[in-house]
Amino acid sequence: MTRRTLFIFFILTFAISWGVLVLFVLFTAQAEAMFGKLGYTNPLFILAVYAPALSALSLVVHHHGFAGLGPFLRRMLVWRMPWGWWLLLIVGLPLVSYAGAAIKGTIGAPFPFDPWWLLLPALLTTLAIGPVEEIGWRGLALPLLQRQLAPFWAGLWLGVIWALWHVPAFFLSGTPQSNWSLPGFFLGCVALSLILTPMFNAARGSLLVAALFHFQVNGPAWPDAQPWDSVIFAGLAAALVLLERRDYFERGAGATEVLSSTSSLQTPDRSGDTKNQRGSGGRERTS
Repeated sequence: MTRRTLFIFFILTFAISWGVLVLFVLFTAQAEAMFGKLGYTNPLFILAVYAPALSALSLVVHHHGFAGLGPFLRRMLVWRMPWGWWLLLIVGLPLVSYAGAAIKGTIGAPFPFDPWWLLLPALLTTLAIGPVEEIGWRGLALPLLQRQLAPFWAGLWLGVIWALWHVPAFFLSGTPQSNWSLPGFFLGCVALSLILTPMFNAARGSLLVAALFHFQVNGPAWPDAQPWDSVIFAGLAAALVLLERRDYFERGAGATEVLSSTSSLQTPDRSGDTKNQRGSGGRERTS
């Protein structure tokens, strides 16, 4: 896979997502009559959200055939990561939400699920929507970006693109973003990308870790903290860049595998790329 693959991924992702949402804006009455109001259960909304995953999976099949899907998705089973990162993922991210809510004054708001067990289907819905994006963003885009850039710059650029991809949602009622501040959200996306990048690299390119990170950020049980949670995430990202600056700015330090290494060595690449390449710094790199 090459830079061209990365470019095609972004084009496909934006074309599908923005195309669907533009059609919904232009033909709102017809779309709502067929698919219902825009929201998590609307098929058009799900298609728009799944665009990064669909684009990535299509490109994996294009380059490696259907046999490549197994090694690609096998990264969902990678879970080993230093305990400090797990602590940040499980405890730190919710704490940021509560700290932001405390500043905003919403920490004492009534629990949004009554009775409490209604939280369970909300958790399942959240798990099935947002985290699927990571099959594209961190499954394909980040490893390919890190072949060319140091992790800081790869995470920064991906964060900007990730934020831009969400922009149409701010102009559509029924989406969470329609009630949020666009500048605050943009800042938060970039900050989250810079936080997730070293975590993703510490987990050796784990799709599981990326998906759980996305799930935690979107957690339906956390109080409304926009835009203050974004400000806190920006501060956390700045602290991590300072503390982990060696790994952030060392080109070749990030995870660059798209297919898990054990299988990618045995799978020919239809594009003619060699599977065993050396990234900068002499580190082995595979497709």
